[in-house]
Amino acid sequence: MTTTPHWTSTPSAITLFTEDLEEAKAFYQRVFDLPTVFEGRTSAVFRFRDTLINILAIAQADELIRPAHAARPQDGVRAVYTLQVEDVDARCAELAARGVTLLNGPMDRPWGIRTASFQDPMGTIWELSAEL
Repeated sequence: MTTTPHWTSTPSAITLFTEDLEEAKAFYQRVFDLPTVFEGRTSAVFRFRDTLINILAIAQADELIRPAHAARPQDGVRAVYTLQVEDVDARCAELAARGVTLLNGPMDRPWGIRTASFQDPMGTIWELSAEL
């Protein structure tokens, strides 16, 4: 019998592409209240507990993903990143105070969680989630 290797429980890094690094960096600093752990000419990195979020200038994308191509934000959403929180409604109030407009929620989902979603300047969707 073959065993399946175990994957780590948390991704170590996620890279998001941006057309405007300064706008994206300001959004992450304002909305998530996080300092950068690295800043360079073409990227800014933030830490969400054990996961690094690397905001990378779109011009650098080809080097990482060739022969694939980075999609433009107007082409549609391809992923949602979920952050578990204690209180979705309280976090939504914090987001509103920071100038963030929700896409949806807060709402109770039939699978037993309360969620709300918002979008960053690059088109990435972030979902807040808490068990009911």
